[in-house]
Amino acid sequence: MSRSVESLFRPFTFNGLTLPNRIVMAPMTRSKSPGAVPGPEVAAYYRRRAENETGLIITEGTTVNTPVSTGDPNVPQFWGDEALAGWKRVVEEVHGAGGKIMPQIWHVGMMRNPSKATNTHLPSHGPSGLTKPGSKHAEPMTTQEIKDTIQAFGQAAYDAREIGFDGIELHGAHGYLIDQFFWEGTNEREDEYGGDMVGRTRFAVEIIEEVRRRVGDDYPLILRFSQWKQQDYTAKLAQTPELLGAFLKPLSEAGVDMFHCSQRRFWEPEFDGSDLNLAGWTKKLTGKPTITVGSVSLSGEFIGSFMGESSEATGIDDLLERLDKDEFDLVAVGRALLVDPAWARKIHEERYPELLPFSPEALATLS
Repeated sequence: MSRSVESLFRPFTFNGLTLPNRIVMAPMTRSKSPGAVPGPEVAAYYRRRAENETGLIITEGTTVNTPVSTGDPNVPQFWGDEALAGWKRVVEEVHGAGGKIMPQIWHVGMMRNPSKATNTHLPSHGPSGLTKPGSKHAEPMTTQEIKDTIQAFGQAAYDAREIGFDGIELHGAHGYLIDQFFWEGTNEREDEYGGDMVGRTRFAVEIIEEVRRRVGDDYPLILRFSQWKQQDYTAKLAQTPELLGAFLKPLSEAGVDMFHCSQRRFWEPEFDGSDLNLAGWTKKLTGKPTITVGSVSLSGEFIGSFMGESSEATGIDDLLERLDKDEFDLVAVGRALLVDPAWARKIHEERYPELLPFSPEALATLS
């Protein structure tokens, strides 16, 4: 580390929410909510990050109230009295430690495995019943099913505000339901929810509009999106800056306050001829603030962790240089914060030798 970290610890305000610094805890699924209810351990887990200078926490994905929104009974849901009471406890613990927190609202779509999920007798939902190009496993969602799902997202946003969350993030990335509507590889519809790149944004636009109807314009709303898909790491929604701008425009106009731009490696340029990453291009094209993410302070990208690969702790000079240039506004940290609740404090206090590597073994001792 040779650069000052002060730019990472400047306050930031968007849509009335002031964050103490630029560090965000990225949403990371842990499957530690038996019966889909977040318990006291979940609240303590998030509080530890808030106590150690994480400016904004975005929770693990939490599912909306439809019969087929989840693929894992140990992933928390965002509906029902018991689950919402659990989430209220999470909010109180994080706020008690001086932190800010948002839930990531989620529907897994066709990535649900019916044999392992609740309501195993029901088929999964997707725009065209495809898990990936050419792989059909269900009938396309009906218009009524689409409308019901939009309402479920709106209700989740309303509940988030009611129990005290500081805003919400919609999960529109990584090949899950919203992203399945975005991606031509999984959306072959010929009605108003399909068509060209702009046409395929309609499902998300109607979700955003419903969220705004339920919570008002003064409640922070983040949309996470990605070019890559878990079904195809090389996929791109937009091959050029012009196409990316066309894709983002209706989403921005519908009411997104900030875009969370998921990359596997934050330092990789998004398009030829420019060093800007996905968050940099998104900010340039929309004028909206952005969050960057992807292997921050670790040597290897996160897909490798699923294959048993470890990552060493690294410096963040390149990240700080980009932040100094205002290429993006916030920095989401995933695995480094997963294994070390004190990551942000260690960075602030320049305790670099104490930064922890990431390994599959570390996951067994998460705190």
